This record gives sequence, structure tokens and C-alpha cells, in this order.
Amino acid sequence: MPENECWDYTLYIPNDLRAVTVCRRTLRLILTMHGLIGLVDTAELLAAELVSNAVRHTKGPAALRVRRSPEGLVWIGAWDTDPAPPPPPRPLDLAMDLEEGRGLGLVVACAEYWGWQPSARFGDRGKFVWCELVAA
Repeated sequence: MPENECWDYTLYIPNDLRAVTVCRRTLRLILTMHGLIGLVDTAELLAAELVSNAVRHTKGPAALRVRRSPEGLVWIGAWDTDPAPPPPPRPLDLAMDLEEGRGLGLVVACAEYWGWQPSARFGDRGKFVWCELVAA
């Protein structure tokens, strides 16, 4: 594969926790097919956190979007129907004993960059919560 290859995939999912597994497996396949096997485990963890938050905390559909830039960044984003910003991430050392609430802390710890932005899909207002990993 060319080093500066760009691509963009979007997987639309229902509001169903089983969709998290579908997203993880789809992401694994995408990265493997593009020769980015070294990113698979981390990307899968981060995508699962982002998508599970999207499905758990909203009532509408969601989407996983994965793209690669010419600069060698892999962008992973989860869209949901809640336009409100995500809660601030908890530091992992404070959240390790909790049953939930570690997701964005894991994203902060494992990704190069992360953030959120308002966005619309399916005719609904919402947001993307995203992170970036270096593929090069």
C-alpha cells in the first residue's frame, strides 16, 4: 500500500450495545486490509470506548468513522445524537476502581490527540467524539 494512501469508512449502527462488537471487528478488518496491523489492538480498544459511549448515553442511531490522512494519522470517531459535549475524562489512576467512567481516560492515555465536535447525521444534530493514532 502507498505510504500516503488516504481512505475513509463509515459504519452506521443502531442504538444497540451489540453494535460495539460489530464496530470492533469491522475496524480490525479495515486496519488489517490496509497493512496497519500494529495499530489494531489500540484502535480497537479506543473505538470500542467511543462507540459504547455513543450507544449507552444516547437514544438514537450512531456511527463509527475511520479514516487515514496523507500525513499518516488514523482518525477514529463515534457519532451520536447528543449535541452536548462529553464529560471531561477522568484520570486513569482515579478511575481504575470504578465500574464505568474510564472510557475517555483510556482514549486520552492511548491516543495522540482526541476531541469532539458538533456534527449532524441522519437529519439529527449530534457530535463526533474522536481520536487520532499515528500510522506511519
